Amino acid sequence: MRLPPLQALRAFDAAARHLNFTRAAEELFVTQGAVSQQIRQLEEYLGFRLFFRLPRRLQLTDEGERLARATSEGFTRIASEIESLLAVEEAGVVTVSVLQSFAVKWLIPRLGYFRNEHPDIDVRIHADDRLVDFRREGIDLAVRFGRGRYPNLYVERLMCDEIFPVCSPEYLASSPPLREPRDIAAHRLLHDATSDDHKTSAADWQFWLDGVGVTGIDLRRGLRFNSGDMVIQAALVGQGIGVARTSLAAQDLKAGLLVRPFSQKVASNYAYYVTCPEENLNRPRVLAFIRWLKKEVAITLKDIEENQPAIAFGAQDRR
Repeated sequence: MRLPPLQALRAFDAAARHLNFTRAAEELFVTQGAVSQQIRQLEEYLGFRLFFRLPRRLQLTDEGERLARATSEGFTRIASEIESLLAVEEAGVVTVSVLQSFAVKWLIPRLGYFRNEHPDIDVRIHADDRLVDFRREGIDLAVRFGRGRYPNLYVERLMCDEIFPVCSPEYLASSPPLREPRDIAAHRLLHDATSDDHKTSAADWQFWLDGVGVTGIDLRRGLRFNSGDMVIQAALVGQGIGVARTSLAAQDLKAGLLVRPFSQKVASNYAYYVTCPEENLNRPRVLAFIRWLKKEVAITLKDIEENQPAIAFGAQDRR
């Protein structure tokens, strides 16, 4: 295909529509002289004239009229295809890899809000705790709970966490009483067994007890689960007392389905991070989901702050 320089074709298309080099230059944000030079170079490349340069106006030659129809159709079609491609990119599907516990207790209950704001974007959730291969597995972004050390990726902290014991209101009202942390020794404890593989994990009774300065509690007893959301579910149905993270327990605390028997809480060593390849940030749907995540995190933290007095003093209220 013998095609002249694209810049010259753009200058010709604008000049043919306006029949005026000055107005064409204004459209293209260049000088009138630059447009005139581009047209002259195009005419030399083609070997025939495209305009009659009449006093105070331009007129297309027969060849110019034919080329003008072609450039108009071509650029219009290119612009239309680009708009269509951008629409697909802004809509389409965003695929998110998250921990199962975060998906069940935080993300899924809020997804309806994202759908309301972005009805053209479908969300696919991959519940996984391993480091994913974004490109090979078709993952757009991931939310992970850790220290934020994910080399060669975009990383942004979403939310810090605090941990504390939780139980159902019915369990709190049962015997023996729960007035101070040491009282857990007489109760069935619910453990997140995944913390056994991560000695410094926040989701663990030992971590909380160390943080509040309590020793001598036998932590070998109780029920063990391999996910934090199962610990919360067991607490909801009165199976015992579990250690929960703010992010996972916030909605149940706000709804009054869970209570905190003690006011003491301990800051987690870890936080939630959103991460993805840098190039994925060029996708509007990925940016839309990240912006929405950050907004929902802000709402979560506000809810926690506003409901703090109601959820922090279960033991004192019971007395």
